Amino acid sequence: MAFSMEFLSGALSFLLTLLVLSYLIGDNPLFRLATYTFVGVSAGYVAAVAWHYVLWPELFLPLLSGALQARLLLLPPLVLAILLLARLLPPLEKAGRIPLAFLAGVAAAVAVGGAVTGTLLPQARAVLIPFDVRSVITTGASPLERLFEGAVALVGVVSALVYFHFGARRQKEGNVRRSRINRLVAWVGRLFIAVTFGALFAGVYAAALTALIERLMFLWTFLRSF
Repeated sequence: MAFSMEFLSGALSFLLTLLVLSYLIGDNPLFRLATYTFVGVSAGYVAAVAWHYVLWPELFLPLLSGALQARLLLLPPLVLAILLLARLLPPLEKAGRIPLAFLAGVAAAVAVGGAVTGTLLPQARAVLIPFDVRSVITTGASPLERLFEGAVALVGVVSALVYFHFGARRQKEGNVRRSRINRLVAWVGRLFIAVTFGALFAGVYAAALTALIERLMFLWTFLRSF
């Protein structure tokens, strides 16, 4: 009996889905087999993509057939990659700290720059936009409604930042505490943070539930195909 590729892929998906769902009865070898398969396939796919789309066309091919200037520019990343692989050898493990330090520094700089330019500044600008009467009138929205939205956003941002401010002063009694206003604003920020995390959790739960329903429907559809 000949089986089509569609049937074989469906049967494999059916089997892997059952292996993953077996975690409902606890950790077991079947679930670990599915996770190991997923990790192995993902690692192999990432390695293949890195070789075909990054290493070979962007590094090795220019080194073999590129101009002299291009070869010189590619020598530093090649040396860093070799030093990173040197961590696999215990005698040369210290040499691998150089590319790791470089990667950590670049990652920190990119993260900080991205946080400032992509989150902090746009967030501050978005908070101030509802208070710009001209822009509100131009959009045709209700000024009072936009002002209320802006006030809520401003209170949420400021109070959340105050919640993470741990500065305190020594009181007359000798203990160290925040000021009363600081504690009040931090309490409001705590409410905003709780609502935010609740919304995020609801979104994650809804996405997971949607994925579960899709898998159950797949199992039912596959069984009905016989």
